[in-house]
Amino acid sequence: MSMKDKLAHLEELRRQSELGGGEARLAAQRERGKLTARERIDLLLDEGSFVELDRFVTHRSRDFGLDGKQFLGDGVVTGYGTVHGRLVYLFSQDFTVLGGSLSETHAEKIVKLQELALKNGAPIIGLNDSGGARIQEGVVSLGGYADIFLRNTLASGVIPQISVILGPCAGGAVYSPAITDLVYMVRGTSYMFVTGPNVVKTVTHEDIDMEGLGGADIHASRSGVAHFAHDSEAESLQAVRDALRYLPQNNRELPEAGTSEDPADRRDEALLDLIPDNPNKPYDMHDVIRAVVDDGDFYEVHADFAPNILVGFAHIGGHSVGIVANQPAVLAGVLDIDSSDKGARFVRLCDAFNIPLVVLEDVPGFLPGVNQEHGGIIRHGAKLLYAFAEATVPKITVITRKAYGGAYDVMNSKHIRGDLNLAWPTAEIAVMGPKGAVEILFRKEIAEADDPEAATEARIEEYRETLAHPYIAAARGFVDDVIDPRDTRPRLVSALDMLRNKRDANPVRKHGNIPL
Repeated sequence: MSMKDKLAHLEELRRQSELGGGEARLAAQRERGKLTARERIDLLLDEGSFVELDRFVTHRSRDFGLDGKQFLGDGVVTGYGTVHGRLVYLFSQDFTVLGGSLSETHAEKIVKLQELALKNGAPIIGLNDSGGARIQEGVVSLGGYADIFLRNTLASGVIPQISVILGPCAGGAVYSPAITDLVYMVRGTSYMFVTGPNVVKTVTHEDIDMEGLGGADIHASRSGVAHFAHDSEAESLQAVRDALRYLPQNNRELPEAGTSEDPADRRDEALLDLIPDNPNKPYDMHDVIRAVVDDGDFYEVHADFAPNILVGFAHIGGHSVGIVANQPAVLAGVLDIDSSDKGARFVRLCDAFNIPLVVLEDVPGFLPGVNQEHGGIIRHGAKLLYAFAEATVPKITVITRKAYGGAYDVMNSKHIRGDLNLAWPTAEIAVMGPKGAVEILFRKEIAEADDPEAATEARIEEYRETLAHPYIAAARGFVDDVIDPRDTRPRLVSALDMLRNKRDANPVRKHGNIPL
């Protein structure tokens, strides 16, 4: 066979590999409102940057119901390319090939990619669309999953790992995305669950469909498994591209600087009128965030889960930062079980990848109640405390209003290595809120007063003037400065510039024992 003939044969094999499970199955995939494995890659990566690996791999499955079928690539497209000109590795499961089921060779392709990403210090992105383990391979397929889980774990905190769920993801397959840093889902076409609706109905007699059991909105708002839920695959893949603007290539590099021309010394007059005169009235912390970040761009993470705390990425003066902010507009910004978990996970993500933390604090305390106590609010709240305390990245806190009780300590106080702690004049820093404090300290006096309500109000005002303000903390150095709210952005930019070369370390140890 001549070189010309051999090249023609190569091109034919390449064409076959790009057809996946065949034209009919590709058409069926599109009819379900889903993109093909290769179309997804084209949307995610910079144009023309994809380089495929292991195109000619085929399965070793027992021929039990397969009718001797072999598919080049074995149901997963793997390779590397660029996003914003920076190297990323990715795999895209192909549901048109045996339902995207994971075989021994399918797993080997993903493991090879994971090891390349780890060796070369670059993010890895998984586009998941699979029916699960390939039945014909039995324990070999299960072993393949475990091989992937191990690499996910070893790469955790070393390189960014992103999972995009674009179809079914069930059984043991869910644990790979669960270990990764960010999880994206698409409404109506992606699902995650350990056991499907039929098994649930058989075992617990609960009747529920796939969307209700493990759809995008369920995981984005209730379970917290997914960080994002989008209406289309294109929207989800664009969101992944956007996220990579804030992340470094690996844990030994710093994130790339933003390119905004938003002036570092910009002051926002609107911040003067943001805090209501009545300390019990809510306001939206999003307004503060948008006022201080570059161009008002806030890449919110876990937006629909535990909305009483806000977390996400932004640039401030070109610095990539992770923002953790109490949200007074939801449950008064109180910390509870879910918000503690959400905040802790995000803080640890930022610390792992050298992303400075900016904390905007307005917290009345931890949520009281039997359900919270029995649900382990002590253990869950300790996760957030632990995460802030162990973090060695630059950590800046701005107290806008309330900072009461143990929640003051937890939200990156000076006492747990906050680098720069600022307060607005409206800040109230105390053991507890004025009303509760007065009712404890002056219970007898109020009970004997001719007008108990007036007596209470007088003592509350006295408490605010005496204790519930930022100047006692500032006198002790627990707050570094009390600032004009309009100066918040300039002071944050200055602090981030100042802390750019911060060095901090924890005691030598194998690892800590965070209260999981």
